[in-house]
Amino acid sequence: MSALLVGAGLLAVPAAAQPTGAPPVSWKKCKTGDLSGVPVTQWHLFSCATYPVPIDHDDPGKGTVELAMMRRAATKADERIGSLFMNPGGPGGSGYNRPTTAGNRLSPEVLERFDIIGFDPRGVSRSTPLRCFTSAKKAEDVMSRISSVPVTDEQIDTTMGAYQDYGRSCEENAGELLRHMSTKDVARDLDLMRQGVGDDELNYVGFSYGTLLGATYVNLFPERSRAIVLDGNVDPGLRTSDGIEHDRERAQGFEITLAGFLQRCAENPDKCAFGAGDPRAKFDEIRDHLREEPITMPDGTEITLDQFNDSTGSALYTPEKYEQLASDLESMYRQLHPRPGLVPELLTVLDVPTQLGKFDAPADAASDYVDDSYFAVNCTDKPFPRAPEQVPGIAAKWEAESSTFGRSQAFSDLAGCSSWPETGQDVYRGPWAHQAENPVLLFGNRYDPATRYDFSRRMEQQLGNARLVTVDAYGHCILGRSACADAFAANYLINLEVPEPGQVCQPNKQPFS
Repeated sequence: MSALLVGAGLLAVPAAAQPTGAPPVSWKKCKTGDLSGVPVTQWHLFSCATYPVPIDHDDPGKGTVELAMMRRAATKADERIGSLFMNPGGPGGSGYNRPTTAGNRLSPEVLERFDIIGFDPRGVSRSTPLRCFTSAKKAEDVMSRISSVPVTDEQIDTTMGAYQDYGRSCEENAGELLRHMSTKDVARDLDLMRQGVGDDELNYVGFSYGTLLGATYVNLFPERSRAIVLDGNVDPGLRTSDGIEHDRERAQGFEITLAGFLQRCAENPDKCAFGAGDPRAKFDEIRDHLREEPITMPDGTEITLDQFNDSTGSALYTPEKYEQLASDLESMYRQLHPRPGLVPELLTVLDVPTQLGKFDAPADAASDYVDDSYFAVNCTDKPFPRAPEQVPGIAAKWEAESSTFGRSQAFSDLAGCSSWPETGQDVYRGPWAHQAENPVLLFGNRYDPATRYDFSRRMEQQLGNARLVTVDAYGHCILGRSACADAFAANYLINLEVPEPGQVCQPNKQPFS
C-alpha cells in the first residue's frame, strides 16, 4: 500500500518494494504545452518522463520523489555518443525544458551527437516540489514583508521577522524532503538518471550553481564521469565551508561588474546613454537618493531602492540589456535633474520586478525559480550561523566595502538561512581534487556578476585535473554568446580534447561596441 505524505508530496513505498538498481526511464510523449516554441516538425525529437528516486538515498524505505525529465534525441542517431545532461543553476532553477532551447547554448554538432536531457531537481517545479506554505496567500503574507535592501530599523525588523516566519513555516510544512535537499542528494539523483537513460558514463553541462553539482558529481563518481563542462563557476570549497565569506565575495563580484559596466559606458559616450559626465558619480547619486526616498518617474512609476537594486543586478547578468540599463539610468538621473523641454524616457528594465540578482543562474532561467528550493539547498550546503541578531551588523560591514550590493547580499542567503530549520543533512564538502580520467572543462567570464572570475580560477585549482578557458566578457555564463567558447566546448564533448592552457576567448559582441 502507499500513502501520500501531506506537505511533502512524497509517495511512501515499503522497503521491500524498492528497486535494487536504477530502473530504466520510461519515456512518453511530451505535453504540447511543454514544447512551446518548438516547431511542430521537430516534436518527434522530444520525449518526457517522471523518474522515481529515493527521498533518502541511505534509507530507500522512506519512499520516493519524482523527477521530471525531458529528452531531445540526437539528430544523427547513427553517430550518437550518449546523453548530455544540463542544469541551469539556481539552486532551484528548472531545467526540465532546457532541451527545447539547447540550441541557444550548444553547438549544432553537439545536438547531432547527443540526446539532450533536462530535468527539474528534487524539490523544484514539475518534480516533487518542496512547499513551505500551505497556500499562495500564506506565502505572500510572509514574502511580501521581506525587503531586499532594508535600510531603516523598521525595514530590518520586518524583514528579519518575515524570515523567521518563513523558516518556521518550512519546519511545519515541508516534510521529510526538507532534510534531503543537499547538492549531494541531487548528484546521487543525477547518477541514477544516468543509469536510467542507459549511459555508462555521465556527460554534463552545468551553469553557475550547476557547476557545484558537476564538481560534486565528478568527485562522488569519478569513474562514471566522461565529459563535464562547467560554465560560470562557484568556488566549491568556500561555498561549502564558509557561507559568510562566500557571499561577501559574491557581493564584490557584482560590484566589479557594475564598475566595469560604468567604466565601459564612460569610454563610449556616443553609444552609451549614461556616458556623459561621470557615470560612476551619477549612479551613486541615484542609489543614495533612493536610500532616502523613492524616485517617481513622469509616467507615475515609482522606483524604490529594492526595485533599483534588484533590477540593476538582474540587468548585469545579460550584456544584451546593458544599453537599456544605461538608458534607464540616464532617465532616472534626468528626473533628479530636470531640464525644460527634456522629458525622461520610459524605463525598460529598471521597472521590471525581478529577484534574479539573488540567484546563481543564467538570466534566461529567471521565471523558473521556486524560492523554497533555493533556500533549502543553500541553507544546507552553505554553513551559516543560526544567529539572526548578527545579520544587520554584517550587512553594514559589507555595504561599506560593496556600496550597491553588499547590503542586499547579506539580507538574502545570510538573513534567510539564519532562521532556517536545522536539517542535519549529509553534505559533500570535499575533497575536490577528482580522480576522473578526463579533465573537467571550465569557462569563466572576467566580468561575471554572480560567479566572479576568481571563483572559476579557484575551481580549476581545487579540481586539479581541470582546464579553465578565460572569456574577456561581461555577463553571467558564456556558452551561446562566444563562438570561440562554443567551439572549445563542442570539441571537448565530442572528441574529449581540451584546449591548451591559458586560452582566452572573446564574446561575439562587447557592450557598447
